[in-house]
Amino acid sequence: MSLTAKQLEAQKMLQSPAHHLMLEGGGRSGKTFLHIRNLLARAFMAPGSRHLIARFRFNHVSASIINDTFPRVMKTCYPGITAPVNKKDWFAELPNGSQVWFAGLDDRERTEKILGSEFATIFLNECSQISWSTREMVMTRLAQRAEKRIDGKELGPLTLRAYYDQNPPSKGHWTYRLFHQKVDPEKREPLANPDDFQWFRMNPIDNVENVGADYFGMLAGLSARMRRRFEFGEYADATPNALFDEAWIDRYRVLDGDLPQFVRVVVGVDPSGSGDEDNADNDEIGIAVAALGVDGNAYVLEDCSVKAGPGTWGKIATDAFDRHQADTIVGEINFGGDMVRHTIQTTRPRTPFRKVTASRGKAVRAEPFSSLYEQGKVRHVGILNRLEDELAGFSTFGYTGQGSPNRADALIWALSDLFPAIVADRTPRPQPKTQRFQAQSWMS
Repeated sequence: MSLTAKQLEAQKMLQSPAHHLMLEGGGRSGKTFLHIRNLLARAFMAPGSRHLIARFRFNHVSASIINDTFPRVMKTCYPGITAPVNKKDWFAELPNGSQVWFAGLDDRERTEKILGSEFATIFLNECSQISWSTREMVMTRLAQRAEKRIDGKELGPLTLRAYYDQNPPSKGHWTYRLFHQKVDPEKREPLANPDDFQWFRMNPIDNVENVGADYFGMLAGLSARMRRRFEFGEYADATPNALFDEAWIDRYRVLDGDLPQFVRVVVGVDPSGSGDEDNADNDEIGIAVAALGVDGNAYVLEDCSVKAGPGTWGKIATDAFDRHQADTIVGEINFGGDMVRHTIQTTRPRTPFRKVTASRGKAVRAEPFSSLYEQGKVRHVGILNRLEDELAGFSTFGYTGQGSPNRADALIWALSDLFPAIVADRTPRPQPKTQRFQAQSWMS
């Protein structure tokens, strides 16, 4: 196989003396393929050595590495050589006794198993999803002493290597601090060995020989923020005190359709107050579908927001209700009083509807759900780029994005219905008269 011009440039960096090597950039640029190609070259060079490929979630490792990129690299670069995968312990064994292990870091039992071994190479795939503390823990296992042997000749020890790749998240992520700012992500102190951390950017345009034109068409349809990340491979500016870190969304995102059974499905609606004829300059009607799984997690299933009047958005909302077999539609009534209920039940009579009133600001309403995202209790099914753009604009200082975040607001209404305890009224109850009297006496 011949490498592209950009991959040849990246290969020079990967052969540098540095121990920590990052390939970052847009999607389908060949980053993962190149890293696995180099990892396998090292495994063939050092008989009996062990090498680890890890991602945050094991099902993502299984889908994207075990069943896709790994066998593709073997077939392309090492035709005729088999490396069967042991599906009990999840490692592939090469003819020379070297092993390539596959792991998800979201499971304690699997993580403990890999921590029981040492490796000569560790590859963290899509490390934007991996926390700094997890990275630190895994790197303690980059310690196997393996000897290079080619044609029976001993060539000395194999240098320990850590490979990383990702679509760049925000500049608040540890990868930006470590590889670009050259500081310890936790202590913020300059690295003692900055040259040991090298990075190289690769984008889909650099791999055009192997990427179909339809992929570039898909990228062109993304929002500006998502195009910067997945097409141009650029870090986003970090939102100060962001409520919804995109790394959290990435970490728990569901891309493989492996969903639990649902105990409740809700369609959230956030109206803008526009009519059928005068909606051109109005904000969109936020319409979001979310479900509560039997595992206790919420799954954001669809964003079907639209800029239209009641005659159109009412049908879109009720169609989503039927399509997802929802239990209710939740709508905010500040605009037009019972207009939302009327629109929904005119479009689809007897549709269950619950009204909510926006008594607090948008950022204040969103804030209670920030911790749920951090804990992985809310998971996006697929990439909902415009909805995620709005979530990225929320901070403790308010909403910093453009326009009105109606998509995100519709989602907040749906999540409020799925997690009612999160938004329960926490207004302090009046103190008993005796306690108030005692307090006043003490102050006087």
